[in-house]
Amino acid sequence: MVKARILVEGIVQGVGFRPTVYRLAKKSNLPGYVRNLGNIVEIVLEGNTPAIEKFVKNLKSRAPPISKISSLKVEWLDNEESYLDFEIRESSSDFSGSSVIPSDVATCAACLEELHQENNRRYHYPFTACADCGPRFTVIQSVPYDRERTSMETFPLCPSCEKEYRDVENRRYHAEATCCSECGPSVFLYKEQKLEVDNPVKKAAQLLDKGKILAIKGIGGTHLVCNVNQEDVVIEMRKRLGRFNQPFACMSPDLKTVQTFARVSNLEQKALESRRRPIVVLKKSENYDFAPSVAPDLHNIGIMLAYSGLHHLLFSHSSQPAYIMTSANLPGEPMLIHNHEIMENLEGIADYFLLHDREIINRCDDSVVRFRGDDMAFIRRSRGYAPEPYDLSSLTQDLTVLALGPEIDVTFSLLKQGRCYLSQHIGDTTKYATYLYLQEAIEYLLAISKTETVDMVACDLHPQFFTTQLAEKLSEKFSCPVLPVQHHHAHAAALSVDVNESEMICIAADGVGYGADGSAWGGEILYTNEDSYQRLGSLMPQKMAGGDLCTRYPARMLYSMLENQYSEADLYELMVNNYKEYFPRGKPEIDILKQQLDREFNVGITSSTGRVLDAISTSLHICGERTYEGECAMKLESVAFYGEEKFQIPFEIKKDQGRYVLDTSVLLKGVMDKIQAGEMKKNIAFAAQKSLSHGLAALAIKSADKKGLEVIGGSGGVFYNEAISLAIKNYVETRGYKFVQHQSSCAGDGSVSLGQAAIAAYKYGK
Repeated sequence: MVKARILVEGIVQGVGFRPTVYRLAKKSNLPGYVRNLGNIVEIVLEGNTPAIEKFVKNLKSRAPPISKISSLKVEWLDNEESYLDFEIRESSSDFSGSSVIPSDVATCAACLEELHQENNRRYHYPFTACADCGPRFTVIQSVPYDRERTSMETFPLCPSCEKEYRDVENRRYHAEATCCSECGPSVFLYKEQKLEVDNPVKKAAQLLDKGKILAIKGIGGTHLVCNVNQEDVVIEMRKRLGRFNQPFACMSPDLKTVQTFARVSNLEQKALESRRRPIVVLKKSENYDFAPSVAPDLHNIGIMLAYSGLHHLLFSHSSQPAYIMTSANLPGEPMLIHNHEIMENLEGIADYFLLHDREIINRCDDSVVRFRGDDMAFIRRSRGYAPEPYDLSSLTQDLTVLALGPEIDVTFSLLKQGRCYLSQHIGDTTKYATYLYLQEAIEYLLAISKTETVDMVACDLHPQFFTTQLAEKLSEKFSCPVLPVQHHHAHAAALSVDVNESEMICIAADGVGYGADGSAWGGEILYTNEDSYQRLGSLMPQKMAGGDLCTRYPARMLYSMLENQYSEADLYELMVNNYKEYFPRGKPEIDILKQQLDREFNVGITSSTGRVLDAISTSLHICGERTYEGECAMKLESVAFYGEEKFQIPFEIKKDQGRYVLDTSVLLKGVMDKIQAGEMKKNIAFAAQKSLSHGLAALAIKSADKKGLEVIGGSGGVFYNEAISLAIKNYVETRGYKFVQHQSSCAGDGSVSLGQAAIAAYKYGK
C-alpha cells in the first residue's frame, strides 16, 4: 500500500468539489481524507498505485461543472498514518496558495424547480441556492471558503438545512449559501419606512407594472428598475439619475421572451443562458417595441436573463417582457450595497426599495459582452467571471505584481505565483468614492490571497492619473519599484496573453491613451514583442482645440480636421451654416475656435480613432454632443448598420515624421463630398466606417511586411464596433495574414491592468 497527497488549485472551493472527491474515493475504496487548505483542496489517499492514478484521472474528468482545475500535483508519501475510511475534514487556513474564490453563479435548474414547487419548503423563497449555484465572491469575507467566513454566518442553519448541509450525498452539502425561509435572509419593501406586506416581491412587481421606479438590492449591488414599455417612466428615471441618453440594460425572464424583441444567434443564446449570465448586447428585431428612451438611436440593446431567485420571482408575478435593470449609482460612482446608503443616496430617485438583510461583501457589477460575428468580446468582465485568474505561469511563477489599470474604466490585477487575478469592474477613479472603492478592493484581494509583499506596482504612463498617484503610494508601502506602462502597449500585451501570441502587429484603436511623446494616442499600429513595442504607424495627428472639449463637442474636431481641405473662408461658412447648433455658444464659439487654431492656443494633438469617428458622426448630423462614453461612435455604428455598400470613400496613406499615417482629413473630406452629393446618410456612414477600417488594416499590413510577421491583432474600444472589427478582419485575412482579437479579456480599458501585469512579467519575471 502507498499513500499520496494531492493538491488541487483552481476554482475548487464552494463548487461541490469535496463531495465529488468523497464519492470518487468511496467508490474506489480508497481511505483517506479531503479538506480545504487555505486556497487549495488537499486530498490524501491510501491504496495501490494504479487505483490512486485512476482516481486522479477520474477526478479530472468528473469534476463539478462549475469547478476549474488549474493545477493538480501528486506527492507520494511515506508516513505511517493509516486510514480506515475516507472522510471530509474541517478546513484549515494554515497554507498559502494562489487559487482564488469562485465567482457568483446563476440559479441552477434544480433550485429553480424547487422555487416553483408549491409543496417544496423553498417555494417562492428568493435566496435558494446549492453547491451548483448562488453567490460566492460577493459574500466571502476570507478563505478557506466556509460558511463562518461569509456573510451567511449571521444566519444559523435551521435543522432541515443543517441536515442537508451535513449530508455528503446532498447537493447542498457544504453549500455555504444554503438557507430557507426559516433560517436565511429575508426580503423587505420600503418607502420611507418598512411596509407591512405579505409578499414584498409580488407587491414590487405590481408597483413596477403601475409605473413606479424601484431600487432592488441583488447579489452584488443594487439595480434601479422600471417598466420598459412606459416612455414617461423611462424619461423620469433618466431625469432623476442624470443619465439622459446612455442606453439602459434590461432583464428578461427567459430566452423565449427575448426572442420576441431581439435577434439571438446560437452563440448569443449560449452566453445568455450560461451560468455566468452576462448582459449580452443584441440586435433589436423588427418586433422590438420598448419605449424609445430605453436605448435611444441604437440598433442594439443590452439584455440579461434573470440570474437570482428574486429575479425569477419578480417575473413570475408579472407579464412584462423585460424590466430596465440598471446599476443604481450616480454616474461614475460605485454600486450601492448597504441598506442605509441605498435609501439615503437614492432618495428622490427610487419610489420604493426592495431590500434584503444579507450583507454584500464585494460589490460586483453585471458583466457585459458583445459578439462580432462569431467572436465574443467582453465590454465589462465582472459578475460571473471575476476574480477568476489568467494563467501567466509561462511568463513568471515567482514575481508578485499589482497592476492598477488606467483611470476611467478601471480594473486592477494581482499577479501572484503565475496567476493573474483580474478584479471586478471598479469604474471611474476620478470620482473620489470610486477611488476609495479601488483601494478597498485592493486591500481585500491582497488579504484573501494572503499577499503580504509586492515586488512591483504597474500603472499607466500618464503622470496625472489618480491610479498613477496611488501606484507611488503603494510602492512606498511595499518598498518596491513602479513600472509605468504606455496605455496601448498594455492593450497589446493583454491581447498577446489572451491569444497566446508573443509577437505581433497590433492595431490599438480607442478614444485616448497617453502617448510616449506626450500627445493623445488612439489610432496606433504597434509592433509588440513581449516586453517592448515600436510605434510603426498611426492615424494622422490632428489638432484638438480646447483639449477635452473636443471629446464632448466633436464639431470642434470636425473643424480642425477639415482645415487643410477647404479654404479658410469656405470652411468657416460651412461650419456656421451647417453645424452652428453643435457649438454651445453658436457662431461666437466658432470664431473663438478659429482664433485658437490660428494661434495654436490650448491646442493638443491626437491620433485618436474615437475622435475621428466622433467627427464623422457629427458631420452626418447623427450626434453632436457626447453625453456618455462612446455615444457619437455608437450612434454612427447604428446608422451604418442599416446602410448598404453603394460606393467607396477613398483613403490615403502617407509618410509623416518617419512613420506611415492614414490621412483622416482626406477621409473626412470624402464624407463631406458624399453629403454634398446628396447620398443617403446611412450609406455614407457605412462607407466611412469601412474606409477607416481598411485604412487601419492597410497600415498594419505595411508594418507586418516591414517586420516579416503574419499575425495582426486588434485591441481597444473601437473593436467593440462589429462592422469595423469584421471589416478589418476580412481585409487582413483575405490578404493572407492571421487576425486575432480579444476572446476572454476586454478589448477596452477593462483589461489594461492585465496587460500591465503581463509586461511586468515579460520584463522581470524570467
